Amino acid sequence: MAILNVRIDGRLIHGQVANLWTSYLDITRIMVIDDVAAASDIDKAGLRLACPAGVKLSVLPVEKAATNIKDGRYDSQRVLIVVRNPQTLLRLVEQGVVLTDINAGNMPKTDQTRPIRKTVHVTDDDVEVFKKLSAKGINLTAQLVPNEEKVDLMKLL
Repeated sequence: MAILNVRIDGRLIHGQVANLWTSYLDITRIMVIDDVAAASDIDKAGLRLACPAGVKLSVLPVEKAATNIKDGRYDSQRVLIVVRNPQTLLRLVEQGVVLTDINAGNMPKTDQTRPIRKTVHVTDDDVEVFKKLSAKGINLTAQLVPNEEKVDLMKLL
């Protein structure tokens, strides 16, 4: 499978993902990996509406996504993985999925977060998870849109 981008985005599929990233990378499938969304018919319906025409969509819980990726189910496709938080990606990696790069695109502000960039807000737990992912040799960047420069996420932390 050609995983062309792994993006953390609290909004999952929205304008930047649906229009900018999908066309920039010539994506044929968006994989939303999120236990909550995968269990909700309403969330899945909303994600289907937001997915661009001609692009396939999978909304899967972490375990099923890991199995499908490792089984090569999407090997002939150009895939964009979207998750809400880094914890999901750590779980995916711990289940044997090989990731080389992760892009923190949009992690929303909450009462529990602090900003490290205009669109990236982290908790202490997020920082620890990013450190674990980095220790596994995964390149971590922050980049909101394709024409914006990639910034080393570990330097921001």
